[in-house]
Amino acid sequence: MSTQSSLSRRNLLMGGATLLAAPFITMGRAHAQAAQDPRMGPRIIGNPQAPILVQEWFSLTCTHCAHFATELFPKIKEQFIDTGKVRFQFHDFPLDQVALIAAMVARSLPEERYVPFIESLFSRQMQWAFSGNDPVAHLRQEAALAGIAPAEFDKISKDMSFGQALYQQTQKEGQEYEIKGTPYFRFNNTPYAQDPETVEKFAELVSKA
Repeated sequence: MSTQSSLSRRNLLMGGATLLAAPFITMGRAHAQAAQDPRMGPRIIGNPQAPILVQEWFSLTCTHCAHFATELFPKIKEQFIDTGKVRFQFHDFPLDQVALIAAMVARSLPEERYVPFIESLFSRQMQWAFSGNDPVAHLRQEAALAGIAPAEFDKISKDMSFGQALYQQTQKEGQEYEIKGTPYFRFNNTPYAQDPETVEKFAELVSKA
């Protein structure tokens, strides 16, 4: 895929963020209280003493994020995370309503099941996110496979305080780091605003961090 088409796709997704805001901005909930929710805590894997912190901001409905997650991340985990060279932090950055609900569900699982669930969603992204006219219903089925009953799924998806807190975090980090689309990475303090596409490129970015 060309760089131009990649940027166009990510910009199109980013446009959905303004639509995402509408049902939450007017809620007037206690955002500070919601932000203390343990579901909002950091999701980091790897040796805490690793010298390089790689952070990824991703949307679960972003096809470029799915490419990184399915094609590169398993190799990166083996070569860099499992060997203690890199800590890796996951930042949910939902760019549409479906991605927001998916992130809410993922963060409602026990922390040790968060990464396996998002890996599963990315590996099956075309089946649940793009295969029909009701992706939320498909997402409900994916959640059921992870042990979340339909009633619990509905409770999570309607938790407006949680949704607002996650959205506000997205807005804050988007402004702070000038995130224009996903995936977006930081290698320690060095930004990289696209899919590295190869393990070799990822290794180069790690070496320069």
